[in-house]
Amino acid sequence: MKRKIITIDEEKCDGCGLCVPACAEGALQIVNGKAKLVKDSYCDGLGNCLGDCPRGAISMEEREADPFDEKAAMAHVEAGSPAGCPGVASMSFSAPEAVEKNRPAEGPFPSMLEQWPVQLHLVNPGAPYWHKADILIAASCVPVSFGDFQKKLLRGRKVVIACPKLDRTEGYVEKLTAILKYNEISSVTVAHMEVPCCSGLVAMAEKALADSGKVIPYRRIKIGIQGNILEEK
Repeated sequence: MKRKIITIDEEKCDGCGLCVPACAEGALQIVNGKAKLVKDSYCDGLGNCLGDCPRGAISMEEREADPFDEKAAMAHVEAGSPAGCPGVASMSFSAPEAVEKNRPAEGPFPSMLEQWPVQLHLVNPGAPYWHKADILIAASCVPVSFGDFQKKLLRGRKVVIACPKLDRTEGYVEKLTAILKYNEISSVTVAHMEVPCCSGLVAMAEKALADSGKVIPYRRIKIGIQGNILEEK
């Protein structure tokens, strides 16, 4: 049948994820850094997601498509399993204090990670775990280099990781801006390596802070390639 349904311009889409929570039917997911229509039958064609795209990447078109199946869409939402890469599903974990309290005396040190995903391409700016969060923006090499990463940096913070040199960074500033602008954020910490290319992460974070229009407590930590803290501002 021919009906109205959304279409996504991948050239404009930066994968910010703001459209995902706007769709009550779960018809949209972020896959490989781009918004995707999971299934034609999940889209009701009303276009509630249109106003949530800051890049104007979503519009309506009329084409041949499966009819909207409300029952299947709701079952899909209740299942909570996104199409494509499962790494884009937003999840929150137990607070580190609770995990530590219940671990065996001889057991391994528990992870301080409180949410998933962590890669900047995959996180959803509309995820509920950002509310009143202390955010850590960490260069990808920092957790490997800094031995006390879990205890001193990750603990008590929600984290995103990125590599300003090797990642496809288009849209990174916009996504960070969306996280800061549309959520009540308590603080921002940027942890980066001493190598020159890593200063790009600092520049992106500071641009996002400025573009958010908010005054948010900010800290920057430079880590040496042998794992020592070289500078903290």
